[in-house]
Amino acid sequence: MTRPLLEVRSLAKSYPSRDGATEAVADISFDVAPGEFVCVVGPSGCGKTTLLKCLAGLLSPTRGEVLLGGERVRRPPPQMGFVFQDYANSLLPWLRVDSNVTFPLRHKGVSPERRQELAAETLGVVGLSEFARHYPWQLSGGMQQRVAIARALAYEPQILLMDEPFASVDAQTRSDLEDLLLDVWTEYGVTTVFVTHDIDESVYLADRVIVLTPRPSTVEEELSVNLPRPRDQITTKQLPAFTDLRTQVLRTIKRQGGDRGMSRRGERGDNGDQPPQQVGVSPRPEREWRKER
Repeated sequence: MTRPLLEVRSLAKSYPSRDGATEAVADISFDVAPGEFVCVVGPSGCGKTTLLKCLAGLLSPTRGEVLLGGERVRRPPPQMGFVFQDYANSLLPWLRVDSNVTFPLRHKGVSPERRQELAAETLGVVGLSEFARHYPWQLSGGMQQRVAIARALAYEPQILLMDEPFASVDAQTRSDLEDLLLDVWTEYGVTTVFVTHDIDESVYLADRVIVLTPRPSTVEEELSVNLPRPRDQITTKQLPAFTDLRTQVLRTIKRQGGDRGMSRRGERGDNGDQPPQQVGVSPRPEREWRKER
């Protein structure tokens, strides 16, 4: 039997507060197989982003552990890529698109020649080859998020974590990005854990949907999505099985009384699962970034 690539064991996370500890995640356990696409959904404020950051090694769990390839995750591992929700803060506005893609590779020790090869390849995959020498602020929101996806793919990760990456774009762009992501996932075979508020999105993308309870969160239900692939925005969503799965996810969340912030296509939820913190890039390595200009 193949060992899971990602193993989450009794994970819990609390934050200090004036009244003691605020528990965001209570007890979460699940596995992700190599090459699997898993979506995580749950009511607003249930701790989805907190969970994802614990998986990435960006936060230390209060209890429990995360294993990647059998090794405990204590810091961001080199085998993992992360795509944030807020592309405006995750891209470096003073670097051109290709330099944004290659920047993390410098710290991974990739040669300059290989960095350029990976940037050209991944920008081609996401349809941005002709924009390689543009700056992020010259691109639309959907194009900027494609740059973020290209950057994550160029890192050649075994697993890709995505935190509501399409929440800030319009409905048409979101559908296009979903299809792009499925094409990329099929081509690269990268294991993916994708957090979303959008129920339709979770069913459309995933092999399996994990539904969380309200905070402090646990796993309420895991649903296998046996819809045929490749998937299509029209034909797939017309299938009775798609409607049944979407209804099952929504019913599970409503049963908990936790549907605030959940959405179906065209709606948006908020992201209130953890105390406010700055999401972006530390200013410390700025001297190194400027060398690439």
